[in-house]
Amino acid sequence: MTAPAVRTVCGDVPPAGLGVTDAHDHLFLRSASLPGQELDDPAAALAELRAFAGEGGGAVAQWTPWGLGRGRAALPALSRRSGVHVIAATGVHQRAHYAAPERDRMPRDAEALAALFTRELTRGPVRAGMIKVAGSFHGLDAHAERSLTAAALAHRATGAPIGVHLEGGTAALDILDLLCGTHGVPPHRVLLGHLGRAPDLRTHLRAAECGAYLAYDGPSRANHATDWHLFDCLTTLAEAGHTDRLLLGGDTTTARARSADAGGEGPGPPFLLTRIRPRLERELGPDATRAILTANPARAFAAEWATG
Repeated sequence: MTAPAVRTVCGDVPPAGLGVTDAHDHLFLRSASLPGQELDDPAAALAELRAFAGEGGGAVAQWTPWGLGRGRAALPALSRRSGVHVIAATGVHQRAHYAAPERDRMPRDAEALAALFTRELTRGPVRAGMIKVAGSFHGLDAHAERSLTAAALAHRATGAPIGVHLEGGTAALDILDLLCGTHGVPPHRVLLGHLGRAPDLRTHLRAAECGAYLAYDGPSRANHATDWHLFDCLTTLAEAGHTDRLLLGGDTTTARARSADAGGEGPGPPFLLTRIRPRLERELGPDATRAILTANPARAFAAEWATG
């Protein structure tokens, strides 16, 4: 059995070497749902990584999946120049994010999607280190069921962690039922993104009790309940004994939302360390802060990688 490792764009690294981690963000992104707001500037991506590193950041997980301009070929050089580990994603998002050419090229069944994911996790000079898929609003449509099934098949072939976009923060338990109940994915291999957009603490507690990781991401999003519920959520989960299930991410999806260092208006990934980390230390203490920013992502993104 191989030792657990985090698969970065520059190769596999020991989990302990990951460092302080932004567990959900984007350096590159192109979406049909965000016309004219592409993240496609390598110089800005490098500035963002350097600003994050300057605050003590060690790793960024980019959840941009197949077909959405993820800049995969540029990531290794950006990682080396900034000194920040970068975890890339395979997978697919909701169909609404894809323009016609990408929709037409997308494999049509779960087995073919799983084969695509597995190839990108196990072959080529720049390998993905996670699978990113998405639910739908308050449930699972046919595309979500197909892509989640494909993620489960690819996980079974490789051991890769699965990050899930929760639309509006909803359908977390439906997704765990499908991935873990139907397809047998271990819950600790599932990272649920955007839970803070629907701060239903009963659902959050049930997801944590199942063993999934809970990613609170997208600070200061004006159109979502994020910052103003964040510490209520984190405190409730910590007091219930689930500090080891918590992750934080920036989820920067537009150029305007990059940090000032990267040419945007913010807050960008450094905000996690300049503004959120001090509050974590005050309200939950240094041990919980280290767990959420360092120890938890090291476990969440590590896998005993199979060859596929």
